[in-house]
Amino acid sequence: MTKRTLAVLLALTLVPLVFAPSASAGRSIEARLVAGGLDQPVAFTFGPGNTIWYVEKESGQIRIFDRDTRRDRLFATVPGVNGDGERGMLGIALHPDYPDKALVYVYATRNAGGGLRNQILRYRDRDGSGVNRHTLLSTPAGGGPYHNGGRILFGSDGMLYAIVGDAHDSSNSQDMSENRGKILRIEPDGDVPAGNPFDDRVWAFGIRNSFGFAFDPQTDDLWETENGPGCNDEVNRILSGRNYGWGPSETCGGSAPENTNQDGPNPVLPEVLYENTIGITGIAFCDGCHLGRRSEGAAFSGAINNGDVTRMILNDDRDGISARRVVYDHGRGTISFEVAPNGTIFFSDFGGIYRLVLD
Repeated sequence: MTKRTLAVLLALTLVPLVFAPSASAGRSIEARLVAGGLDQPVAFTFGPGNTIWYVEKESGQIRIFDRDTRRDRLFATVPGVNGDGERGMLGIALHPDYPDKALVYVYATRNAGGGLRNQILRYRDRDGSGVNRHTLLSTPAGGGPYHNGGRILFGSDGMLYAIVGDAHDSSNSQDMSENRGKILRIEPDGDVPAGNPFDDRVWAFGIRNSFGFAFDPQTDDLWETENGPGCNDEVNRILSGRNYGWGPSETCGGSAPENTNQDGPNPVLPEVLYENTIGITGIAFCDGCHLGRRSEGAAFSGAINNGDVTRMILNDDRDGISARRVVYDHGRGTISFEVAPNGTIFFSDFGGIYRLVLD
């Protein structure tokens, strides 16, 4: 994202929280506020007992909101978090066997070991509080506050997937000695899983900066949304070991045609390319989301620049996008998109968490 976009993004934290109806009278999908007055809940997930676990970008707090009682309480505060720009508390996931394995994972940019690091941390839930902090991954953050990635999510294989941004240095994305500019796949204890394509933590490379990925529940394919520099926001279907083409040879802002997918071996082209960037953010799949017949099986994504929520219809083979349409205008930037246990799609902005509903 550009510095101007970043300034707008941060200014949105001061916008009063209001219900945001669809801007188009013909649209039937809207958003309903679930939890308001929050402090930059840029990532969240669902726990047992109708709870939402979320992180605050700048404070380093991990919090739990109970949708039944409306109680919002602190679980843990990660020390040393740096929330400048695109840094901060950026991801959260619960162990797939939680609460039997009471482990909570977060991704944070923090001061550690004498410098700024992007880290995946694991806490143990002891009687409702986070204890025994353990570092599973630690990689240098960039000199500027940009391109830290931060999305983490468990797959159906029980592995933890994470996006690490390129630290505002495009060469990192093609450097296989680096975790930066990559999608990683790790064991719940941080080890390298069997079956990783390069015998390390890297699952895919050639990644610039991303705020969203999700697994298609019908195929288990991993889909990712990715920010372009000043052109070419992307939606990618992520395959093991493949190169998604970001690197120092990009020509965005240079001579036509603008190309952000030409570096490294056999670059994979995006399934969707936004030539004019929207600051594409989270992505979630409708699997019983109660948003109408047309939405079933579709993917929904957000945008930080304009607040549009886009519905993407997959083709019959579910390996590409056959159609897409903006179905809701939130009026301000949307960030994380998540699916609740009952299939409902939720998203966050800088002040609250919402769910998508039919009008």
